[in-house]
Amino acid sequence: MASSHLAVFISSLLLLPLAFPSIAAYGDIPEDKKTEVVVEGMVYCQSCDNYGSWSLSKAQTISSAKVSVICKNNEGQVSFYKAFETDGNGYFFAELEGFQMSHPLLDHPLQSCRVKLVSSPLDYCNLLSNINDGMYGSPLRFESKRLHRKDYQVVIYAAGPLAFRPAHCPAPTHY
Repeated sequence: MASSHLAVFISSLLLLPLAFPSIAAYGDIPEDKKTEVVVEGMVYCQSCDNYGSWSLSKAQTISSAKVSVICKNNEGQVSFYKAFETDGNGYFFAELEGFQMSHPLLDHPLQSCRVKLVSSPLDYCNLLSNINDGMYGSPLRFESKRLHRKDYQVVIYAAGPLAFRPAHCPAPTHY
């Protein structure tokens, strides 16, 4: 009986990296090789046609929109905060310079970091929406994206897409 419990336990440990591949993203790295963390995503202006939904059909990207990346340690204290701006295509590439984990699982970016909408440069589309939890913090996703360099690697996480919504939408007309 005890040997079957031991076999199940050992099998569970061996399968853990398969269940949580992002945890394995930090494994097998030589001590002298540094790992950088990056979060990427898109910011849109939601179409009035989809007001009140999470749909981004007919949405337009927003350049120069601001988002923030907030990470909290395993005690709930903010351990990293920085605002980032989207490029001309509404894309943000947030390098988390200075982000550190005091605990490899509890402070891992997937558990500890969120992306929030901050501001839109568009007067007609500057209200926060909660599409993909953009108001309260969109969780990160690991999509197996990495950049390998000689002395460091970059692990890229995704968030969103996020969206602002128009301040005024015309009332729908029914015929």
